[in-house]
Amino acid sequence: MPWTSRPSRSSRPRRCPVLGDGALEQLRREGRIVVVGASLAGLRAAETMRAKGFRGSLTMIGDEPCEPYDRPPLSKGVLLGRARADRTALPRIRSVDATWRLGVAATGLDMAARTVRLADGDQVPYDRLLIATGVRARPWPREEEAELDGVFVLRTSDEGAALARRLDEGPQRVLVIGGGFAGSEVASACRERRIPVTVAERGAAPLVGALGGVIAAVAADLQRENGVDLRCGVMVTALEGDASGRVRAAHLSDGSTVETDVVVVSLGALRNTEWLSGSGLGAGPRGIACDAGCRVFDIRGIVTDDIYAAGDVARCPHPLFGYQFLSLEHWGNAVAQAGIAAHNMLSESIDRLPHMDVPAFWSSQFGVNIKSVGVPSMGTEILIAQGSLDSRRFVGVYGYQGRVIGAVSFDHGRWLPFYRELIERTAPFPPQFPTVDRQTEGQRPMDADFPDPSIPSHGPTVTVSGYSPADRRMTFTPAH
Repeated sequence: MPWTSRPSRSSRPRRCPVLGDGALEQLRREGRIVVVGASLAGLRAAETMRAKGFRGSLTMIGDEPCEPYDRPPLSKGVLLGRARADRTALPRIRSVDATWRLGVAATGLDMAARTVRLADGDQVPYDRLLIATGVRARPWPREEEAELDGVFVLRTSDEGAALARRLDEGPQRVLVIGGGFAGSEVASACRERRIPVTVAERGAAPLVGALGGVIAAVAADLQRENGVDLRCGVMVTALEGDASGRVRAAHLSDGSTVETDVVVVSLGALRNTEWLSGSGLGAGPRGIACDAGCRVFDIRGIVTDDIYAAGDVARCPHPLFGYQFLSLEHWGNAVAQAGIAAHNMLSESIDRLPHMDVPAFWSSQFGVNIKSVGVPSMGTEILIAQGSLDSRRFVGVYGYQGRVIGAVSFDHGRWLPFYRELIERTAPFPPQFPTVDRQTEGQRPMDADFPDPSIPSHGPTVTVSGYSPADRRMTFTPAH
């Protein structure tokens, strides 16, 4: 059976191959590779390994009981009733011939013994390990309020199905806490279904953390024009339930109250790294620190040769962005990074490749297609290079230290491959060419107006940091 929770014979402990002459070929022929995280990055990495001739045992570990599925439709088609949450399985490029350990979470890692501990008490040995555990939705911080009937988060297939069912019931009002991309897409789906919706965003405008104040102002106008009750610069201080335990109201920091019977908590994501506590890897709330080839660092800053990471949970230095560590919550990044990790796991050092893919992201909301390339949140300036903000059809180009660092388009995505090329060749900013449809307000660069990074905002899809895996605030006591 392709989907099984029983360990195969290949998971029984045996001696790991000794590194040396012929060790790589031995790994390819009879080695044991374990992938923790059976979602997009894990699946694509497994397919790549088989395509590159790996003939050994492959074990896929996932905490959800279902086969790998696509997450973007959950906040788009599923909430609009155009797709079912249980029918978003990822297409298979090829058979991976793996032992699937689904519905059981990884709970620990012993690097010395080369084993992954599972929640059911089993231990799975490996010769190479890929960590692709991704992220989960950040929950509402007060547990008793989070458990009220009608309070949702949106990350998994089950969560998407549950929220879709509640929207089908025709709620009186939906409150979305957080105006990032996911929260804005939920609000858009509600308005398309003619459901009253309020968005509470603690930043100055929706999408401000990801795209800056200039573009966020356009997003705010777009929401209000589509009937969203948008509240910015406020925080939800409490959720209130009735005697039956169903949510009925939310209290805001400005003293106002929103009566609501459905609340969607969209406060960003938490990276799934807690199970690695005490393992000795450079893993923490910001993700797992890796080199550009996806090899994981230990807490001393020394790279490992048998443990790799890919997808949302990975933090890799990017040569195009000042070697800053980037954590990316992008579909395309997960696919590209998984391919690089899988290639490097099976290659000699001289043949390994760096992960240099330019980040790209898209969102559909309120009838507008929003796309970005690069890392807009690193930009200090923005130039509206094509179209105009008033028309809601434009390309904004971001600059940082005199070079093009990112671009965003509203219904103008055909131009983004061109700006992606400018980013790849570190072209100067502002771009040194005219465009036929550049309007008056875009003639000169202006402040991109990103919020102070020390002030939290909802919904960034790229986290940029110079965090070091050798930070001495981290402690590790090896087993004796």
